[in-house]
Amino acid sequence: MGLMVLAAVPAVAQDLIARQAPIDRRMKRVDTLALQSLINRENEISPSAELYDEWNNTYAHKATELPDSFRIDLRHFAMPTPSRIITSNFGPRWGRQHKGLDIKVYIGDTIRAAFAGKVRIVKYERAGYGKYIVIRHPNGLETIYGHLSKQLVTENQTVKAGQVIGLGGSTGRSSGSHLHFETRLCGVALNPAIFFNFREQDITCDTYMFRRDTYRTDGEEATRLRGKYKDTYTRAEVTGSDEEPEPAAARSEKQYHKVAKGETLSSIANKRGTTINKLCKLNHLRKNTRLRPGQMLRYT
Repeated sequence: MGLMVLAAVPAVAQDLIARQAPIDRRMKRVDTLALQSLINRENEISPSAELYDEWNNTYAHKATELPDSFRIDLRHFAMPTPSRIITSNFGPRWGRQHKGLDIKVYIGDTIRAAFAGKVRIVKYERAGYGKYIVIRHPNGLETIYGHLSKQLVTENQTVKAGQVIGLGGSTGRSSGSHLHFETRLCGVALNPAIFFNFREQDITCDTYMFRRDTYRTDGEEATRLRGKYKDTYTRAEVTGSDEEPEPAAARSEKQYHKVAKGETLSSIANKRGTTINKLCKLNHLRKNTRLRPGQMLRYT
């Protein structure tokens, strides 16, 4: 019967159907690209909208219902700091829950975004985080960076993984300079050691499968494997450099330039009274690096 139906279709119509097939395939590809473009635009406006009901610049975190399971993509990451030293673990501390990791940094040390995302909060909390930043990421996580001496981003700004967002400090409820670093899913604190191995300066896996019934035990195991491991440390272990320590006065005078559209290393060097070589050394750049508008470059 199928052959009889096909034979009944005029030759001209058969040619039209044959010519239409590649067009249909092209349109399908166009639809797929359009859908991906729409998803990308939605992520720019409100990252991880499937997990979060709202985009809010008011509160640091608000716990909502966790999914039963959720795959968190950890690829395309950057370590927030080169420091390998954890000074305080996630979990019970001084009769209360410590919701993040304390990482030793010095005042003025560079702090970077752990993943690409959008800045939700840039605020000051005297009795807690001090100067802090909250970033929401397309992988579902929100990261919090506390006790900063300076915030170098603004609310609703889009950032890339590894972009400089602030400088280390000891503001707020702090007994010494350090970075308080949190990772949260739907507002619920997860042990950052699940995802990050500060000692090795790497992520623990490419993707982590969050499960609501096991994330607490995962966190305990992460502390056992990758938590605080010693009380003494060298400056090189904190800064990631074997250079001689800078005088305290020099560390407090680090200055940054925000790249404007069309600027080059040469024009910035001339404007700031420095050299291209020094800019490259301070920011770990090559001379042919293409700068991005909004990028922060240290020049002293």
